[in-house]
Amino acid sequence: MKVFTIGFTKKTARRFFDLLRSSGAKRVVDVRLNNVSQLAGFAKKDDLAFFLKEICSMEYVHLPMLAPTQEMLDEYKKQRGDWQTYEKRFLELMKQRRIEETIPKEVVADGCLLCSEDKPHQCHRRLVAEYLKQHWGDVDVSHLT
Repeated sequence: MKVFTIGFTKKTARRFFDLLRSSGAKRVVDVRLNNVSQLAGFAKKDDLAFFLKEICSMEYVHLPMLAPTQEMLDEYKKQRGDWQTYEKRFLELMKQRRIEETIPKEVVADGCLLCSEDKPHQCHRRLVAEYLKQHWGDVDVSHLT
């Protein structure tokens, strides 16, 4: 199973949609908690769904079960928490949610996990992809940058 990841910040719309179109992904799986922020620009939920269909012939799915809680996000972003603590808490959250059992494989397969962070190293989309690979076993992860 192929799973891609992408972040939209620091990318022009052209670069973002070119990366998606050339990836081979069939859908974008939005793993953001807040997907309607004005700061999201072209990546706001309704706009993104429209652009993906029109530009890339791709589906759009929002899976907030793959997002951190607001409390976790605030602690990390607003209170400048450390990445290791955030990562540990988020991994525990995915375990509690049993995402490997509750998220349908067919939604993630050939999908591209979307979050806002430019690079995957300190982004929960990478943690989601690695967690699913660990539990499902047959996952090939590719980060689009």
